[in-house]
Amino acid sequence: MNDPQSGNLEQRTSHLSPRTFLKREWPYLMVVVLALFGIAYTTFSRKPMSLYWIAFAPLIGVVCVAARWRDARNRDERLRLVWTQALHWTAVLLAMHLMFVADVASMLNTDAGALAILTVLALGTFTAGVHIGAWRICLVGLIFGIGVPGIALLEQSALLLLLLALVLIAIAAPLVWRRYKDAEPLPNPTRP
Repeated sequence: MNDPQSGNLEQRTSHLSPRTFLKREWPYLMVVVLALFGIAYTTFSRKPMSLYWIAFAPLIGVVCVAARWRDARNRDERLRLVWTQALHWTAVLLAMHLMFVADVASMLNTDAGALAILTVLALGTFTAGVHIGAWRICLVGLIFGIGVPGIALLEQSALLLLLLALVLIAIAAPLVWRRYKDAEPLPNPTRP
């Protein structure tokens, strides 16, 4: 006889397996990995990779369409999904392109221009996720939006790192002290 609970346990276990997780989440992980690669390369090479980010934007659009393709019930909904994402990412690409216009480019140094392009890309990713109702795309946009300026700030300021370390120590020290204090054995009153 089959045990219905063992089948349910197998389903939950397979749902949590790394292979199932990677199969389900690979498009989002790919976007995050490619974004981190671009940020790391820009940080170490000290050269802006504007063309990389411009090519990256349509890829995020394709991931957005793929994320909601199965949820579209008919041809009209799928067509609407494709067109809204195409228009959205065209607007994001135009905004990114405006950073290269001579007047804007002359007002910004290279680092500020790259940061502005990445900020537009992060905002575009987040709003695309909101538009299609995909929290994972929103999360990628937030990672972009927080990570890019965060890396730029950390790269520029060792004082900020020191301040962050002090804040973490100030938060952790009382918690650790309390834990060790609670773990100390109480004195035994029957022993002399």
